[in-house]
Order: sequence, then structure tokens, then C-alpha cells
Amino acid sequence: MTGRPRPPLSRRTLIGTGLGVAVLAAAGTGTARAAQNPSAASAPRRAQAFLAAAMDAYPDHGTIRLTQSYTDQAGLFSTAFTYDNALAILAQLACPAGESRAVALGDALLYAQAHDPAYDDGRLRQAYNVGPYTFYDGSPQPDGFVKADGTANVGTQFGFTGTAVGDMAWAGIALGALAGRTGERRFLTGAVRIGEWIERVGRTDEPLGGYKFGVDGANQRLPFTSTEHNTDLVGLFGRLAKLTGDKVWRERRARAGAFVEKMWEPSGGFFYTGSNDGVTINKSPIPEDTQTWTHLALASPAHSRSLDWAASELAALDTADRPNSTVPSGQSYEGVTFSSASLLANEGAPIADGQPRPDRNGVWFEGTAHLALALRHRGHPGDEKRARRLLTSIERAQGLLGTAQTIGGTALPARAGVVSASSPLDTGFGFGYYPYRHTGATAWYLLAAAGANPLAA
Repeated sequence: MTGRPRPPLSRRTLIGTGLGVAVLAAAGTGTARAAQNPSAASAPRRAQAFLAAAMDAYPDHGTIRLTQSYTDQAGLFSTAFTYDNALAILAQLACPAGESRAVALGDALLYAQAHDPAYDDGRLRQAYNVGPYTFYDGSPQPDGFVKADGTANVGTQFGFTGTAVGDMAWAGIALGALAGRTGERRFLTGAVRIGEWIERVGRTDEPLGGYKFGVDGANQRLPFTSTEHNTDLVGLFGRLAKLTGDKVWRERRARAGAFVEKMWEPSGGFFYTGSNDGVTINKSPIPEDTQTWTHLALASPAHSRSLDWAASELAALDTADRPNSTVPSGQSYEGVTFSSASLLANEGAPIADGQPRPDRNGVWFEGTAHLALALRHRGHPGDEKRARRLLTSIERAQGLLGTAQTIGGTALPARAGVVSASSPLDTGFGFGYYPYRHTGATAWYLLAAAGANPLAA
């Protein structure tokens, strides 16, 4: 990307101080998938077992807990990203017997909101630590999610101390879903606090409008405006409008939605990623989630071609004979990659920071689940068949990739949890995904398998 402006930071990018940073299936589909893939019927149960194991990895460190995002092998220790935990809540609500775990995770997010070490304004941080570990510099980190002084254990070692609007939106969506399911007022109160923080910090009167990215770990406002984040806000504000009956949330939803629609490229049938300055649209790279989440949030027939764009222009087929593939011999996986830049990654780049070279055809399984769910939601002729193929690929990956990985030093249930990527991939946004079992990818698979749209109001 030399010579091009740096794209707006993704919610997955580090924004800390000093860093650049179901068993449920749609009617009539489960039996068909099981006939094609004998293990498909148990795949959602195994995915749910992974979420449970990742949530229960540190039993000696209190009952208030979040879910570790990645297996230990990813090198992020006990990091629990707020976004991943919001997804875990939504996935558990879409699964049999998942409500109690969803409630426990929701209460943990509320605890973090009420026990931040520096702020009492409704914000959550990008990530927290949920169990003890020794950092790379040899410094011991003995605490669980709740530190000895009662504050939430913010992920300072990796700089995960900022607050992104997208992360906050997903947490608010999850808390709103809990409020709708349980009727418990505390969850709605927490979701409204999140919405109000976003309104105060994120709202912008720049020409393109919408809501800005959030703040870094020093509480400095970030200049980017993200299509993805504003799409998240369509989902959050729409849900809050429904739950509260307050028309102010409808106005805010319309504001976020107007920004998203300004990112539409009618000649290509896709959405751009956002803006670096609130004035000029950034036209490269083009990510997957701005194509699929926009459909889930807007349900707009006028923009539904974005799913076809993602399915064709970001298609990936990972096979063992590719230059940097880590897929075992005899296996192959289909799906989509992260962005248009992923397909142009420098596969011969020097190995940096110990990370392997990227594979241009690495399959991003979280995004593949996004697409499967969006296709099922759209329901055009052939969409369900295409979605089933994608789900089958994810289910095969769950059974065969990421073996012998652990969380909190403990072995996972057999064939449980979806890796984030089939092979190392470069997102084009300054970070990568690797074949480690991942709470976010697993949760999105469960949502897709259940046909549960988390962005619907």
C-alpha cells in the first residue's frame, strides 16, 4: 500500500496509547447439511463447547469473567476483546441452554463499565485480561478479570486501552439483546450508557457526517470515520429505539445510516471502507464486512448487490499447494478473505515479528460466516445453497484445523472452536489473522448456523 493514505483503523487494530495503533438451524437446512457432512449436526454443539471452555478457563480467579478471545498459541495470553465477548453473548442467546452464560457475560461487561480504573462515563475498553500470565518482558500479571483493588483488568500490556465506537456498539447490541430476552433493566441501562457515550464522543458535523472512530488510550479522539462502525450503530441505535421508545435513537440511527449510504459505489455494487478525514472517501482497501453487515443492518434491496460483490471479488480457496498455506495436505477450504488488499498481499515479504508470510488465498472464517448469514437473510434464489457451502467449509475447518491448541493451558474439547483464518492472511489494515481458534469466528459461525441476525432491531 506504499504511496496510499493509511486506511481508517479497523476495530481490530490496536488503539492503545503509543500504538498505531447451534444447534439451531433454519428450518429445512440442518438435515440437508448433515447428509452432506455427517459431523455437521454436532458442529454447533462443539462450537458452543469452545465458547464455554474459553469462558471458564480461569476458575480460581472469580466468577465474574469474560471469554478469552484466542487460544494461548496466538500469544495474546488471556486477552478478552470486548467485541468478541459481545458476539459470544449473541451466539449464546441463539443456542439452546445458552442464556445463563450470556447473562453472566453481560454482567461482566456491566462490571467493566462500572469499575473502569480511570473513567465513569459508560465506556468499555478494547480488551481486558481475564487470567494470570507472565508477559514477554518477564513481568508477572497475577490478576484475573477483577483486580485486587476491584477495578476491571484493562489490557494495558498490549495497549488495548482505547475505546472504539464499533466495539462499544457491539457491546450495546449484546446488552440490548439481553434486555429484550430477560426483561432485566440493568442491561438496558448499560446499553443506553454506551449509546450516550457514542453520541457525546463520536458524533461529527464533518461533511460526510456520521460518527467518528472513538478514542485512543490517552483519550484522544481518532480522526477516522468507519463504514463498519456506522453500520454497527444502525444496529445499536435501532435496537435502543425499539427498547426505549425514545425517538432520539431513531434520529441517531438515521444519521449513522446516512453516512453508510454515502459510502455506496453504485457502479461496482459495493461499499467503501470510510474516510480518513470526514471529507474524502477512502477507496482502498475494500473490506468484506462493509458488504455483509450493511445488508444485515439496512436490509436494503437497493444495496444487496454488495453480497454478490463480496462473494465474487473476495473469494478465496485455500489449498495445501499454495506458497504460504498452512493447510494440511489433502485439505482445502473455500470462503472469503478480509479485503481487496488481502488478495494482493506480498507473499514473499520478509518475516517480521515472528509472524509467518501471508497467503493471498487464506480464508477468513469470521467473514465467511458473515457472508453465509447475510445470504440466508437475503434469500435470493441460490442464496441458501451458497450459504450451506460456506457453512460446510467452516464446519470442516472446526473439525480439522487448530488441533492441540489450549486456553489457559488447558486442552480444548475435541474439534471445538473455529480458527480465525485457514492460513496466515494480511488484512491490508496493518494486522493479520492466523490459524488460531477464535471466539469471534466461532460466535459468528453459530449465528450463521442459527440464522440469527444480530444487527436487526
